[in-house]
Amino acid sequence: MISFQEIILKLLLGMVLGGFIGFERQTHSRPAGFRTQLLVCVACVLIMIVSEGYYAGGPAHPGYVVDPTRIAAGAMTGVGFLGAGVILKTGLSIQGLTTAACIWIVSAIGLAIGAGQYAAGIVGFVITVFSLWVLRIFEERIPRMVYKHVTMVTDESGDEDAIRSIFGGRGYKLLKMDYRIELPIHEKTYMFTASSGDDSALKELIADITGLPYVKRLEIKS
Repeated sequence: MISFQEIILKLLLGMVLGGFIGFERQTHSRPAGFRTQLLVCVACVLIMIVSEGYYAGGPAHPGYVVDPTRIAAGAMTGVGFLGAGVILKTGLSIQGLTTAACIWIVSAIGLAIGAGQYAAGIVGFVITVFSLWVLRIFEERIPRMVYKHVTMVTDESGDEDAIRSIFGGRGYKLLKMDYRIELPIHEKTYMFTASSGDDSALKELIADITGLPYVKRLEIKS
């Protein structure tokens, strides 16, 4: 059986590791912050302790297969639903994936601590903190493509070549262009994705497009 001192050690260590990761999420105003991450980690530690204690006190018989990880596997499934709750879709962008991944790794750290795998839990904690704080700096410096989803409505004189020329002149590449024509008014709708490595010319691009005499409506989404 697990001693009382070891139980206290595991729970306190889970509280510290989960709370530290939660503190990082809290400083960036993420939905699952300090208390949430702390409680998830401590809960998983407790689940693993209970799981080990249950099977350790169970009947010893050659026909029994003792597997204390079965309860832990159920805990990971439940944590997956909790992580799904922090993923938000705003327009065409998705937020909260990193926070959801944090909840999952925090639960894994808690299970490792609860199972007595202190080295695995602490190394997992170090890697998590490294990815959240240090890799964030590198990530911000990595050049990335900017994608804009554009819907443009013109009258029948709308010129696709002129539209492509304006976007190209501002450093945008057009991808996946679709068309729709409304009859009998012959109103044209262009739907496409524009990609660029630099989004600084967006205002000038909007001014160029809206200056075209045949443009009736312009909608740009990220």
